[in-house]
Parts: sequence; structure tokens; C-alpha cells
Amino acid sequence: MNLPRRQFLHLAAGVAALPVLSGIARAQTYPTRPVRIVVGFAPGGGVDITARLIGQSLSERLGQQFVVENRSAGSNIGTEAVVNAAPDGYTLLLATTTNAINATLYAKLNYEFIGDIAPVATIGRVAGVMAVPPSFPANTLLEFIAYAKANPGKVNLAALTGATDHMAGELLKIMAGIDFVHVPYRGVAPALLRHPARP
Repeated sequence: MNLPRRQFLHLAAGVAALPVLSGIARAQTYPTRPVRIVVGFAPGGGVDITARLIGQSLSERLGQQFVVENRSAGSNIGTEAVVNAAPDGYTLLLATTTNAINATLYAKLNYEFIGDIAPVATIGRVAGVMAVPPSFPANTLLEFIAYAKANPGKVNLAALTGATDHMAGELLKIMAGIDFVHVPYRGVAPALLRHPARP
């Protein structure tokens, strides 16, 4: 069979486009079943609330359930669950700076965060805030530092071990030359309920 050059090129272009078009068709049907969003922190904190809002919006837009699953322990257990899940887009991780911190903080993890997790989207940026109960005798950072220096070891820092707030507190201790006690919690929400910073 002898095809004219132009006809041959059209046919070749059509054949080359088939894998791309079938991939697009598959992508348009995603998701065909519920999707898990794994959160490595306790329910009720900022990361959990963010995941639930995103999940609700995606459920409404895509017509499938996006279910939030909390696996708290400084995000390591949740991250490992996602790494071990099928790489099919039906198990997502809401990653935070804690994941990057853990990659350097823990000598042995059962995964390599940079190599085993593929980023999909940036969903937000968070500013750090230091909070104390209303009964605490300091209203500014300088007053807090002065109080902590006058009362070494009597101030508690409520934070998830290895999380951003914990690392920021440790950095504050070093920079300000103060001492306080780290009280580990499974997330921000449980820590806020207890008010451990009360002197």
C-alpha cells in the first residue's frame, strides 16, 4: 500500500496522540471511588481542619467522597501509610513542614520523604504564633523571656514532638537563653485544651 506523504503524516500524528488522549480520558474519570486524605496529626487542629475543608470541596466538585483519616504521631505514621499505599492517587497526604523536619530529626524512618512522596499542590502557608493563657503574667515576647529567665524550668511548652512549634520553641530557648519544659502532645488541639503554659 502506497500512502501519500500528507496522509501518512496525519496517520502517524493520530497514532502518536492515542496514548496522550487515553491518559486524558482516564484523568477525566478520576476519582471513580472514595479518596483518603491522611493527616498525620490529631483531629481538631489546623492541619485537620484544612484537610476537612479541602476534602469537602473536592467531594462536592468531583462527586466522590474525600475522607480524612487522622494518623497522629508527628506525621510519621500517616506518611508511612501513604508511602505504603498503592500509587494510584486514592491515598493522599496533607504534608507540612513537620515532614521536612522529621526527615532530618529521625535517624531511621521506614521511608524517604523526598523520594517516596510526590508533591501535588501547595495549599497554604502558615505563620507561627506564640500563645499563652490569659492568666500568664506576660503580654509580650520580651515579658515572656524575662519571666522565663526569672523562673527557669517553670514554664511549659505544649507541642507535638518534632513539629514546627516544638522546633521554634527550642530555637527560642537557645536564642533567648531561657529554659522551659517541653510537654509533648499528639497535636495542637489537645494541647490547647489543657493550657500547659500556665505557671
